[in-house]
Amino acid sequence: MKFSHSLHALASLALANAFPQASTTTPTPTSTPSPTPTGSGAFATVSGLQFVIDGEAGYFPGSNSYWIGFLTNNDDVDLVFDHMAESGLRILRVWGFNDVNEVPGEGTVYFQLHQDGASTINTGADGLQRLDYVVESAEARGVKLIINFVNYWDDYGGMNAYVQAYGGSSNADFYTSEEMQTAYRAYIEAVVSRYSDSPAVFAWELANEPRCQGCETSVLHQWIEETSQYIKQLDPQHMVCIGDEGFGLETGSDGSYPYGYSEGSDFEKALAIETIDFGTFHLYPDSWGTNYDWGNGWVASHGAVCEAAGKPCLFEEYGVTSNHCAVEKPWQTSALNATGVSGDLYWQYGDTLSTGQSPDDGNTFYYGSEEFECLVTEHVAAIEASGRG
Repeated sequence: MKFSHSLHALASLALANAFPQASTTTPTPTSTPSPTPTGSGAFATVSGLQFVIDGEAGYFPGSNSYWIGFLTNNDDVDLVFDHMAESGLRILRVWGFNDVNEVPGEGTVYFQLHQDGASTINTGADGLQRLDYVVESAEARGVKLIINFVNYWDDYGGMNAYVQAYGGSSNADFYTSEEMQTAYRAYIEAVVSRYSDSPAVFAWELANEPRCQGCETSVLHQWIEETSQYIKQLDPQHMVCIGDEGFGLETGSDGSYPYGYSEGSDFEKALAIETIDFGTFHLYPDSWGTNYDWGNGWVASHGAVCEAAGKPCLFEEYGVTSNHCAVEKPWQTSALNATGVSGDLYWQYGDTLSTGQSPDDGNTFYYGSEEFECLVTEHVAAIEASGRG
C-alpha cells in the first residue's frame, strides 16, 4: 500500500496562491564537538538527554511554520515571535529552502533557482533577505530556530526541483547525484555562513522528511553521515539533526508501516552518527494508516531508542485535522513522560497577520484559540509542573 505524506505537504500545494510556490569536491569532514556555552544568547546544545537553551537544561515546547520566511511584511514576522515568546514557545522550525525551476513573478519570494543544469541562489530582497529578517526577529525575542535546507516533497520545490534541473527519474537520485549534491552543498554553505554566529539557530537540519522508498538503508545513511559532517565542518558551534520522520526501528515495533524500513530509513543507526546531535521523529496517524492511541507507543519507542543512544529526541512534528486537544494532548503527555524526549513542536503554528489568518493546511490551530490554550498554555504549565521545564 502506498502511504501518502502527512497532510501538511498536500495542503500546502493549495496555498500556492497565497504563498506562491517558490513551488565540487567535498572538503575533508571533521567531527569537532559543539561547545557548551552558558548564559543568555548562548548557542543551544545538548547535555546528556536534555536540550540546553540559554544555559538552561530541560524540556522545551515549540512549533512549526513553513510560511514565515516567505512573508514580506516585517511587522507580521515580529508579531509571530512576540506571541511565541509571550506564550512560552521556545523553538520554531522554519523552511530554510524555497526552490524554483523558473523565476516567479515580481514580489514572490524564492531562495534558489535550478535551471538547465545550474543553480543560482537568490540573496536579494525577495530571497534570503527574508530569511535574514526571520533570524533577526527570532534572535531579538529569544526564540530558537531549526532551519532546514531541502524538502523531500515537491512543496516549495523540494528535491524534485534539483531532479528537474540536473536530470533524474525520481527524488531518490538526489542522494547519489554528484551534480545535485554539489548544488545542495553550495546552498548549505550559503545559508550556514549567513547565520553561523547567531544564537537564534537551534540546529541545522538536513531536510524535511527525507525518504528513499525501496532503497537500501545504506543510501540515506551515507548521505546523512557525509552531509552532517560537511555542516559540522562549516559550523561546529551549532547542532545538526536530520529532520526525518523516525521510520525504521525495532524497539517497540508492532510490524506496522512506520516501524518498517520501506522508506529507506534506519532511525537507530542514523542516530548513532557522531555528527548528528539529536534524533527527530514525526507523527501523522491519519496518513500512516494507524490510530491515534498508537501514537503514544510511537513516542515511547523513540524516547527509548534515544535514551539508549545517550542523545535526546525532539518530537518534531505532529498533528491532526480536528479534535486537536483530545488527540494531541495525550501525545504531549507521552513525550513529557519519556526520558529520552526533550522537546516537542506541534504542526503547525497559526496567527492573524496583516493580511488575515496565516495559512491553514488542515492541521493548523491559531494563537488565542481554545486549541492554543489547551496545547500551548496548558502544555507549558505541565512542563513547568513536571520539573523538566
